[in-house]
Amino acid sequence: MSYDVTAVRDLFPSLADGTAYFDGPGGSQVPTPVAAAVAGTLTAGLANRGSVTAAEQRADAVVSMCRRAMADLLGADRRGIVFGRSMTQLTFDVSRTLAQGWGPGDEVVVTRLDHDANIRPWVIAAERAGARVRWLGFDPVTAELDDVGPLLNERTRLVAVTAASNLFGTRPDVPAITAAAHAVGALTYVDAVHLVPHAPVDKTALGADFLACSPYKFLGPHCGVLAADPELLETLHPDKLLPSTDAVPERFELGTLPYELMAGTTAAVDVLTRLGLEAIEAHEDALLTRLLDGLAAIDGVTVHGSPKRRTPTVLLSVAGREHADVHRALAARRINAPAASFYALEASRHAGLGDAGGLRVGLAPYTNDDEIDRLLAALSEIAAGADA
Repeated sequence: MSYDVTAVRDLFPSLADGTAYFDGPGGSQVPTPVAAAVAGTLTAGLANRGSVTAAEQRADAVVSMCRRAMADLLGADRRGIVFGRSMTQLTFDVSRTLAQGWGPGDEVVVTRLDHDANIRPWVIAAERAGARVRWLGFDPVTAELDDVGPLLNERTRLVAVTAASNLFGTRPDVPAITAAAHAVGALTYVDAVHLVPHAPVDKTALGADFLACSPYKFLGPHCGVLAADPELLETLHPDKLLPSTDAVPERFELGTLPYELMAGTTAAVDVLTRLGLEAIEAHEDALLTRLLDGLAAIDGVTVHGSPKRRTPTVLLSVAGREHADVHRALAARRINAPAASFYALEASRHAGLGDAGGLRVGLAPYTNDDEIDRLLAALSEIAAGADA
């Protein structure tokens, strides 16, 4: 069955104004079922979770359905699904908790390819515990991650790695990395924020002890989700209020949960499931080939990174033009493609792009051929010196 991108686009009201959205890596557009789920939850009558009133039962059902939906999406145990404000917040929480057991002589591995949300929490936690931070680099030309083996030893406590680079699209061999980490007794924390929107994800197959993602990157509302084995979570004791439950996974969720966002997350998973992540991946891969071929034909456009396995995400620059100027010139043509290092600061610097990064083009389930052609035509004009 072919992928009907026209039918997919009909789900997204924001596309009606003709804007081409290539900024999905920073947050996707939202389909009508997700917005309806959020609004419907807010207006249905809610209370704190419980089993007595209809409102209490409704809130409890929202939470249960969200845990089940995210567990199905990530190949995880629903009893280990933790909901939070953002992936960044969840990672800081986990890093502080794990670091309670670290000390001098212990080591933590982070990569220069990662978003800072999977670097800084571990660096800060390690430094406070007196542990050593070891850095895994990558090839500045291809954006392929280096071999983690030489950095691992019996003192390694954790390896944090991205499942897909939000800057270059690189998809490292995560199962090989996590297997190497486990071989020396280390835990693994996998940032899947940029992978979940584009391909099927299985926590067990990836070998992730912890796997984090962000629903607003895959058609959902702004929030974060962490998946871990409940048995592992039982061994961890984060700071919490005395009256709050100590049950897993609730012991990691501070305060009253945002039920409307959880309902929206469930709806987003439902949309992805109906579309099929395999079908989305095939659709985006075809568009990526069209995009890369077109960019290669434009004089003055440089694509940064050439990973063999990647998400449909491209970082580029236009000779003689500031990235921000290209961003504005495209915006004037109703094409949204932002310019920055997108919190992948270590990656941008390591690749020789400084703090400025480049212009990032990200494809999404709703991207079509016409939008790719519009972007290529606009970049051709801009590269040739045309004003906005």
